Formats: sequence, C-alpha cells, structure tokens
Amino acid sequence: MVDANAAAERIRERSATVAVGSLSFGSGRAALAADRDGAAFGIWEGKVQPGWRIGARRAPAWLELRTRDAFDAAIFYGQVLEWASERPGSCQVAYEHSHVVLRHGYDTVARISGGAIGADPDPHVRPRWHVHFPVADLEAAVAEAERRSGRLATPVTSTLTERRVTLCDRDGGLFTITAPNERADGPPPG
Repeated sequence: MVDANAAAERIRERSATVAVGSLSFGSGRAALAADRDGAAFGIWEGKVQPGWRIGARRAPAWLELRTRDAFDAAIFYGQVLEWASERPGSCQVAYEHSHVVLRHGYDTVARISGGAIGADPDPHVRPRWHVHFPVADLEAAVAEAERRSGRLATPVTSTLTERRVTLCDRDGGLFTITAPNERADGPPPG
C-alpha cells in the first residue's frame, strides 16, 4: 500500500503537481495530482474491495497511460508509487511490444504507451490516463451511453478477439468499452 503523504511529497520532488491532498477521505487518504506531462491521476491509501482491484481477472476496468515518453513515465511513477520495489504487494514493470506493462502478480494492472503530444488540441493525443471497461454487449452499452447524453468519440474497431469503441460522457470524459468478438473464428466484423 502506498503512503499517500509520502507519495505526494515524491510527486513534488520530481517537479510534478499535487492539486489536492493528501487529505482524509472516507476510510483512507487521497490525493489528486498531475505528472510532468500533465496526465492527471489520483492516489488512494486505504481499504480496497478485493475483487475490484484494477487489473484483477474480474476487475471492472484496466488502465492505460498515453504519454510523451513511456520509459520516463515508468521511472516517474515507479519512484512515486514504489513500483518494482521490495515492498510487499509491489508491482512488477516489464517492456513488451513497445509498451511498458505493469503487473501485480499475474494480473496486468496498466500499460504505458509513448507518443502523446502535450500541446495537441485532440484529447486522444494529449498525455492522459485512459480507462477501459469490459462489457458483454457493445451495442447495448453504446445505446445506454447515448441515452445518458454520451456520444461516440471513435468508430467501433475490431481485432480477432474483441471489439472496442471510445465514448465521451456528457462532461467530456473519455473512456473505452470493449466486448468479446463473437466472430473470433471468422473475419472480424466491419
């Protein structure tokens, strides 16, 4: 578990920004910050429901950091959040297929990808953390998002194993939903 006060101090020491905290919040401590490239993130120190840990096999989401330099970001977050340390529960960091991958045990927690451009007006290109939610039915989830004032931010794309689309909520927040590709034994749908 990360000490929120110590992590906030390490963020400041590395020329990044702590916007809020660390402060008491519910049953723990929290802080909101931005890394040196401007990607906003939060820190939580406290109890987490066991089945809801990001990256766990049945977790509700997985994370991706799109940033200017994946290696630089991995070093920053590794130092701030004590990744790859001897501390119990620490995450492992690996380089795979041009991405930095963060794992907790056998579970992939996050992926860090380079190439983001901080000054770009397109939010898809600026440095940011991006959340991916698995859904059973992509079309039903898109219809529900649109019913609640969300909108498509990208077209649906397909791989052999999944279909995905990025949505924008009514406040401008971007997130991606993914569903299994029902036609995995044939060509992906258009």
